[in-house]
Amino acid sequence: QVQLVESGGGLVQAGGSLRLSCAVAGSILSLNAMGWYRQAPGKERELVASITFRGATDYLDSVKGRFTISRDTAKNTMYLQMNSLKPEDTALYYCNADVGGYFSWGQGTQVTVSS
Repeated sequence: QVQLVESGGGLVQAGGSLRLSCAVAGSILSLNAMGWYRQAPGKERELVASITFRGATDYLDSVKGRFTISRDTAKNTMYLQMNSLKPEDTALYYCNADVGGYFSWGQGTQVTVSS
């Protein structure tokens, strides 16, 4: 089991940028993939972006071209660079890790985009 701690959320105007970080503590020798999810009030949690242990990435259609997922293996940290933010990106963002088939979640970081 790993522990995940997100940071970097905040309030930003539409068109602005934020970078979220997810620090991973614990053994990741069996890491399969990591991802960023978000959940807006009254909506279901959705997968925003994912990255496999080989570095393959995938994105929700609505964020393609605006968001970039990456990781720094030396720092055991995953990032989500979010550019050209829109009010509809407002949500609580969570990081997730699949380590050996066991899924861990962070506590979430709030992103609010004002129009």
